[in-house]
Amino acid sequence: MGCGAGSIAIPLAQDGHPVIAADFSPAMLGTLDAGIEYYGLEDRITPLELAWDDDWDLVGPVAKAVDVAFASRSVTTTNLKDALAKLDRTARRRCAVTMVANSSPRYDLHLMNAIGASVTCSNGFVYAFNILIQMGALPQVTYFESPRRDTFDSLEAGVADFSRMLEHGNEDKVDRLRDYIAQHMIENPHAGEPGSKGVPQGCYMLDHIRKVRWAFIAWEPVSAPSS
Repeated sequence: MGCGAGSIAIPLAQDGHPVIAADFSPAMLGTLDAGIEYYGLEDRITPLELAWDDDWDLVGPVAKAVDVAFASRSVTTTNLKDALAKLDRTARRRCAVTMVANSSPRYDLHLMNAIGASVTCSNGFVYAFNILIQMGALPQVTYFESPRRDTFDSLEAGVADFSRMLEHGNEDKVDRLRDYIAQHMIENPHAGEPGSKGVPQGCYMLDHIRKVRWAFIAWEPVSAPSS
């Protein structure tokens, strides 16, 4: 389970609560609470309002509180070393993070390259790997891609949607974006069906699948149990 502050899973719980799910957003936790109630999982999941920058000694899980601690696509912090250390300190058996390994998930890299727009790729996963090595861990890295389909109901709707990607000096590429979408938009055979977020899909989509590359980094905790 991925949350903003990093989720903490306990597959072999000793305290009767298999999962602690942490996030800094009350709205996100409210959605989680509704799901817990709907599925009757009150005795299986414990929500916790928690951010990377919080003092986990005061408001977070205690040291070695869980078997497995992981943060899925949520390590957004100004102090990456401290965040990784907090995960390491919390877990007894295993830690893991998933971090983007090319451009931000907000961008369609194929489209941006096609219209000559500049895109900054993230190297955060490299820094995470090096930090873990410095901590004395032996991190293992696996790469995978997640496909995404952006759908829209008209050319102008598509331009308006994809224009969100044209920032940081790319604002003058709107005409190129419109030309690209006009040439590469095709009918969506699943129009009207629920999309990945439950919203009905649009009538059109691009003729390529947007792919986001991720790095899954796992390691055995190196911090010692508290005395």
